[in-house]
Amino acid sequence: MSRRSGQNSKPFKAGKWWRVRVRFDGPGVEERQQKSLKVCPIALRLSKPEIQRLAKEVVEKSGANCEERFNRVVLGEGVTFREQAKIYLQEATSRNREPIQDPTSIQGAIRKWINPAIGHLPVSMVDNLTVKPLVRKMVKEGLDPETVNKYVGYVKQVVKSKLAPNGEPLYPRVWTASVLDLPVVVYSKQKRPALKVEDVNALIANAESDEERYLYVLLAATGMRISEALALETRHFINGGRTIVVEQQVLKDRPCIKKKLKTDASYREIDLHPDIANYLNKYISGKSGLILRTKNGTPYLYGNLADDWLDQRLAKLGLYEAGMGWHSFKRFRNSWLRAPAQRCQEDLRKFWLAHKPKEMGELYSALKEDLPTRLAEAKRVGYGFVLPREVVPNVPRKGLFVVTRKIPATGILINRMTETMGV
Repeated sequence: MSRRSGQNSKPFKAGKWWRVRVRFDGPGVEERQQKSLKVCPIALRLSKPEIQRLAKEVVEKSGANCEERFNRVVLGEGVTFREQAKIYLQEATSRNREPIQDPTSIQGAIRKWINPAIGHLPVSMVDNLTVKPLVRKMVKEGLDPETVNKYVGYVKQVVKSKLAPNGEPLYPRVWTASVLDLPVVVYSKQKRPALKVEDVNALIANAESDEERYLYVLLAATGMRISEALALETRHFINGGRTIVVEQQVLKDRPCIKKKLKTDASYREIDLHPDIANYLNKYISGKSGLILRTKNGTPYLYGNLADDWLDQRLAKLGLYEAGMGWHSFKRFRNSWLRAPAQRCQEDLRKFWLAHKPKEMGELYSALKEDLPTRLAEAKRVGYGFVLPREVVPNVPRKGLFVVTRKIPATGILINRMTETMGV
């Protein structure tokens, strides 16, 4: 502000007026804008000292030297949380360094919970005490402790994003969980339901279409995210169908393919058991482009498929519970690979499931580059559920066919039984 105050330009003639030049700070603009203001008509024939006095008054009235204007326009002291949240999302999704790929969750939390409570407040007033009522409201409405903590984290990010001209946070805050009265996250009590072997078998057996059955087999055998599975194209099946390349995903709210994944570890190759590869190759045979697509040729939205397929099937089988969504297939696959009977190579388990390496040994490991080892390990650990296969019987009944099911590998998650089903 000290470099902006004290503007006292020399008056000059322009047309029929004495005018004076001043520079104004503009919101979001680093360089100030120059303007000329009218001082008095030339026809008044005032003395030079009088014209200079009037010019000084005009400059002061304009607010060009006003500290209050500087604080409001440059420092943003009058910016509301709602306005700053929009600026934050625009910058966070367009920046070069670690941009937010999918802001849907943040936008939903800000729109539904945060803005109605504190959106009207200036950012300078958002602190422990003003956010505390928001925390109480979310807890009262039944949000999980982890969700409450995550949404408060969004508030902290927006406040921190308001920067001073030197690039430092304009409103540094010491956020205190006890003052905010944040609920404690007890991970042992979090709802992370995983499908069991018999659940996966039931879902596959009760699928009402080849598409639905293919998706269940794919997710249970690979542990892929649903957004990745719906973006698969036939070109992603390599090595004779034994390997899937994961490099894109479907957006949550729009039927569009995005070439960016959730994390760097998500760019990977997933190797399949020969039986799984054979089953999936039969399904995709003769197809091109997207494997799962609507009649219009666009990818499915996984929220719609959850409503039409998964949730209905789980409810019908009596398996539905809160949190039992598409991610439960990933938990099933992870549990199978970690079981003592399989004890998958840890480097490959993390590679296939898109888990970020945490140790230098994992970073330096070249197992993920050794294709023969990967394929052999995929065959050894198996897949754990009953894989459907149509077989033509020797003496079939007219108009009928027999469906048999392969016996899965043994493991702590497996019910040891042989299932044969006739139709």
